[in-house]
Amino acid sequence: MTTAAPDQEKTGLGNYFIANYPPFSFWKPSYVPDALAALNAPPKPGTPLGLYLHIPFCRKRCKFCYFRVYTDKNARDIETYLDAILKEVELLSNTACVGGRPLDYVYFGGGTPSYLSAAQLDSLMNRLRQILPWDAAREVTFECEPGTLQKHKLETLRAQGVTRLSLGVENFKPEILQYNGRAHSEDEIYRAFGWARELGFPQINLDLIAGMVHEDWDNWKRCVEKTIELAPDCVTVYQMELPYNTVFSKELKMVGADEPDLVVADWPTKRAWQQYAFDELKKAGYEASSASTVVKDKARTKFVYREALWRGADMFGTGVASFGHVNGVHIQNVDTWEAYIEKLDKGELPLGRAFLTTERDRLIREVVLLLKTGHLDVAYFKQKYGVDIRDEFRAAFAKLRDEGWLELNGESIDTTRDGLMQIDRHLTALFDSQYISSRYT
Repeated sequence: MTTAAPDQEKTGLGNYFIANYPPFSFWKPSYVPDALAALNAPPKPGTPLGLYLHIPFCRKRCKFCYFRVYTDKNARDIETYLDAILKEVELLSNTACVGGRPLDYVYFGGGTPSYLSAAQLDSLMNRLRQILPWDAAREVTFECEPGTLQKHKLETLRAQGVTRLSLGVENFKPEILQYNGRAHSEDEIYRAFGWARELGFPQINLDLIAGMVHEDWDNWKRCVEKTIELAPDCVTVYQMELPYNTVFSKELKMVGADEPDLVVADWPTKRAWQQYAFDELKKAGYEASSASTVVKDKARTKFVYREALWRGADMFGTGVASFGHVNGVHIQNVDTWEAYIEKLDKGELPLGRAFLTTERDRLIREVVLLLKTGHLDVAYFKQKYGVDIRDEFRAAFAKLRDEGWLELNGESIDTTRDGLMQIDRHLTALFDSQYISSRYT
């Protein structure tokens, strides 16, 4: 399946949102030697370095989740995995690409990083910081499922230098959470948020998902109202998609089915829900920082992981099936538990596939991803790539402007209000032709 076409309004199977360029389907095992060469080359001066750690354990598998996660691992399995990811970080720390570079940002994602116990987290982070210290990092983000948190676990995270806590709330209604496979309750949301505020985390993000199964307008409005009452520093509102290899993708009927209990909201509905959330949050003092995110104060509330990555920063993606980018090469690790553990037991980096980008690929990647912030700065691209994006993408920008998605304002290109909400489905207009027809994943 290709990226969603402009006239696709039903929620069909496949990835709708653009996360990288060129598309993942072009990344190949045969390019792994390019990845090794990139890791063994010195970094480009001035390029920030980040570290992503994939913690793939969960209490339950969400029915819309397509990440590599496990719900059946015991304590010994978890220790085996944590030892492996530490081996991977150590191997990476010895490459020429590191060369003493400090970490600019760190991101613990999943899965459910907060599934680990406080003792496991403390041990893991102590050992990680001995290999690649993050005391000078601008941001250390940690994803949490509210029901897995206790106050002492949050105290451990705070003491270890976590600066940005991201709570996967998704919805407040118990029946919706349960039906969609979420493990936490509404009470646990309030309890976890209260502890996080009490402990003084510099930034708390709260995730919502527009379009979870059984959602309706009345409940969505209550979710937005409850979010505003909590007053997090940052709110991320996703629109639910149905990638392949999820529970829902296998069992769910599409819009228009005879069984209303198995219907996923169409894209216009989800966009309307997301726009409503943005509008209400803006009334409460928030401002948009991307197509999915609003923040209380743009000057103070940053999302360094996203901002650095979208601007071409290097990042080691560690853990099973993780994605990274180093010295112009996209990299993904092997995507099975067995292969990941086996390679590290042999002292090998667990690389699975890669893609060696060209200068033009990297230009398009930044244009595409930064357009998701709603704004492109012409001068930035002139300075970095030596091209005027107004000339380079003249036809595509004109088409999107004429359709009402963009405004061309001299030295900047900006999305319109409607354009920001649905920019992902128009980004293929900027792709080089050889990458348009492939299934995105």
